[in-house]
Amino acid sequence: MDALVIDLTHGGVKIAVGLKKLGKFDNIYAYDIYNTIKNEDSDLLSFHNIHILKNEVDLKNYLDNLVDLDILIVNPIHSPFNFYNILNNSKFNSGKINIENITSGKISVENININHSNNANSTNINQNFNPQIDITEITHHKAIKLILNKWKNDIANKNIPVVEVTGVKGKTSVVSMLKEILLYQSPLVLSSLGACYYKKGKKLILKKNISITPASILETIDIAKKIDNPNCINIDDLIRIDESPNNSPDNLNYNIGYGACIFESSLGATGLGDVGVLTNLVENYPIAKNTSNARNAKKQVFDCDIVVIEKETLHNFYISDDISKDSLNNSFDFNNLHSSSGCYNKAILSKINTFSFNDNSANLVLDSVSYGLNNTRIKLIYKNILTNLGDRISGSLVIDTFAPGKHHVLNVLCAVTVSLSLGIDKDQIKRGLINFKGIKGRTSLKNYNNSIIIEEINPGINTKAIESSIKMIDSFDDYTIILGGKYGVTCEEIDENKVANLLDNLLNDSDYKLKNNSNKNSKKKLDLILTDDLGIEIEKKMLHNVEIIKNPIDAQKKVISNNKNILFIYRSNYSQINKR
Repeated sequence: MDALVIDLTHGGVKIAVGLKKLGKFDNIYAYDIYNTIKNEDSDLLSFHNIHILKNEVDLKNYLDNLVDLDILIVNPIHSPFNFYNILNNSKFNSGKINIENITSGKISVENININHSNNANSTNINQNFNPQIDITEITHHKAIKLILNKWKNDIANKNIPVVEVTGVKGKTSVVSMLKEILLYQSPLVLSSLGACYYKKGKKLILKKNISITPASILETIDIAKKIDNPNCINIDDLIRIDESPNNSPDNLNYNIGYGACIFESSLGATGLGDVGVLTNLVENYPIAKNTSNARNAKKQVFDCDIVVIEKETLHNFYISDDISKDSLNNSFDFNNLHSSSGCYNKAILSKINTFSFNDNSANLVLDSVSYGLNNTRIKLIYKNILTNLGDRISGSLVIDTFAPGKHHVLNVLCAVTVSLSLGIDKDQIKRGLINFKGIKGRTSLKNYNNSIIIEEINPGINTKAIESSIKMIDSFDDYTIILGGKYGVTCEEIDENKVANLLDNLLNDSDYKLKNNSNKNSKKKLDLILTDDLGIEIEKKMLHNVEIIKNPIDAQKKVISNNKNILFIYRSNYSQINKR
């Protein structure tokens, strides 16, 4: 069987090399669909005898020279690439195969079975043309699960838990909270802030600028392996004489110093997690050129052993509307579940732990909350939570931590549910969250010249996040909101029209002066400054007159000079700005 890896921009190089080391495939091909491969990556693939397909012509030539169609396609979940359209136009088919009706194949690598996701269910082949037809398509996430299968078995034998965190909002915050809770276990952490190894409490930065694509999990583990085994020979740096899988570093004995793994991942989970986390789906945004969406991508989290998910997200996106809120009890009729994906059944629901701000049917629910800028006290109740030891636990817990707004509290509820799912002691959970002080460059609190500055800096800030942040200071009159940011920070751009409508509605409640209506000049309650490229474009779409200060640093200086506090909402990567 051949393996064809699509997209070398988002981790395909590492995946192709990883599949090569498994020694299970006849040939590995890597398709550079976006034409972005770097010279060093090209050299690495060539070293491993991995064939690079640079364009669609190369891909068609590869198919034209095939005798049998026995192939594993590794295609990222967000990719618009359609193998069957290419195959329809190749000489291999030549009109003799009805590609739409090919029965997909199945592979088994290290006892992992993965089914092709296409809905095809029959074969229609000309009687004079009978090649072997065996097509299997998996995502990059599932390819990482294949590659890391032996690693997963090794750490499972050492009782090292793996947590995978995905979702639309709150991923990095939940990972950071879990890091504090699991700090005593020397966690290995991958997040949008970088890959870090907290060896015996000491932070080791493995790689600062790293993506949260599935392949970065593999990279993080490989770097940590070198930290724990400094004298180990890196076979990739040598001229390989024998390409047998026995020479792979994955088949050598090595020390593992970390006692837990926490991996943030975009658009789903690999299924390696003892606990898979779906924080929320506040926006079900389109992917793959509108052929799919975030809901479909993130449902990969259900492949993990235990799933932690916001109760509202579970019901709004993965369970039909006619299911009652007590659907997870033993009397529930599981036949009412959505069945289009073929994965929602009693077995799936029995491994789900839910959390909620106000739904009392969730496994963990907020009892009360007392907000504060420096510390928020959270009382919660949990019941019937499934742990990784297979038992069910119930009880209550009081948490003190940094969580100045509702969306921060939801992140705390998520992190606590994960911790309880891992069987972590309640006192350890409390100690860890007391030490959580927010995330520098994301949500954090600082003081400057007697002004309090709440920072919400995030490349993924959207309308919902902005609304939540503003609601956070509803009870305070001495705050100025500074809002703005950059474009091109993430693949999904922000909707200026939605933000403009939100701000106009908030300013309507504040009797703010409207554009082209100089007679209306009531005292304003909401103090707002728009800044930088994003702020300028938002102001153009608003009905109200709002002050613009191009430079966000100048905006902050003006507010501080007026002895006011600041809510600074800025769309950017923290490393791209210099405000300290």
